[in-house]
Amino acid sequence: MFTRFENSWQLVKASAKVLQSDKKLIVFPIVSFILSIIVLISFAIPTVMAGVFDAMASSGRHADNARVMGTIIGFLYYLVMYFVVIFCNTALVGAVMIRLKGGTPTLADGFKVATDRLGTILGYAAISATIGIILRTIAERGGIIGRIVAGLTGFVWSIATFLVVPVLVVENLNPVDAIKRSGELLKKTWGEQLAVNFGIGAVFGLITLLIIFAGGALVVGLFTLTHSVVVMIAAVIALVIVVIALSLIGNALQGIFVAALYFYATQGTTGGIISEDLAHAAFKQK
Repeated sequence: MFTRFENSWQLVKASAKVLQSDKKLIVFPIVSFILSIIVLISFAIPTVMAGVFDAMASSGRHADNARVMGTIIGFLYYLVMYFVVIFCNTALVGAVMIRLKGGTPTLADGFKVATDRLGTILGYAAISATIGIILRTIAERGGIIGRIVAGLTGFVWSIATFLVVPVLVVENLNPVDAIKRSGELLKKTWGEQLAVNFGIGAVFGLITLLIIFAGGALVVGLFTLTHSVVVMIAAVIALVIVVIALSLIGNALQGIFVAALYFYATQGTTGGIISEDLAHAAFKQK
């Protein structure tokens, strides 16, 4: 366990060096975050005002119609949200790939890569949204078994599509072929029946949990000492900002890592971003 965490930490440090040398890469996750908030608000407010959730909680034909409408709205929400996230991830990975090939990418370069693949990104977003709505339905209606099945299926899907974005960037395949190509590269490089061995998400997940617990204790302590609601609100806002910042940095490092793994799978090298040993140990046999 300690070795796995040490490897994860080394991976974070290696990817962070790239981000430190090219700080503008953080702009892509920031744009993704802002657009995601806009999408969330754009769907949430009309849905609540239309009373869809209240109707779904009732019974009878009206409730059935509301559930159908809720499913349609859910799919559209997933579609737009996935499109935003995949678009920005494509721009990020596109910029990193330019750097891996010895170039000096600009923000415009990254966004141009994503813009040139709008149709493909939309198609991949539609597939992801369909998978997402199916898994959500299974989890909601299948009880404990349904949640387990949805969780396992979602995990397998995340592994199979791990390299889809860099495949879209470099090989510019259609969404279905890109998913197949991602699976082929994983099998060719790391073998069959893969599971994630370690990753950036594990480190940032642990750090975020520690900060939330420590920050929560600090908020309670400050309120106990000052009895000031203003101080408590300010502390909560500061804690939220720190957590968001960590998430943005983690997303940027994840994009760098995925680009390096694709480079390793196709070129046999990571372009100097991370060591080949770390790249080879990124996945393990189940």
